Amino acid sequence: MSLDIQFKLKSNPNYIKYIRENSHWYKLLTRNPNLFNDFKEEVKINYKLRPIDKLNNALTTIEMLQSIMSTMK
Repeated sequence: MSLDIQFKLKSNPNYIKYIRENSHWYKLLTRNPNLFNDFKEEVKINYKLRPIDKLNNALTTIEMLQSIMSTMK
C-alpha cells in the first residue's frame, strides 16, 4: 500500500476502524489506490456520516421531543 494511502487511513479513526472490519479493502487499496474515494464513500454510508444522515438524525430527534412534549400536556 502506498504511503499516501496509509497516511490518509491513519488520519481518520473511522477509516482505521472500517478497514479492520472489512479487510478486503486492504487488498483493493494496495492494488488500486484510486479506489480510495470509493472507500471513503463506503465509510460515510456505513457509519452514517453523510449530511443527509445527520439531517435525518436531527429530524428524528425533533420528532421524538415533540411526541414527548405532546404526551406531557
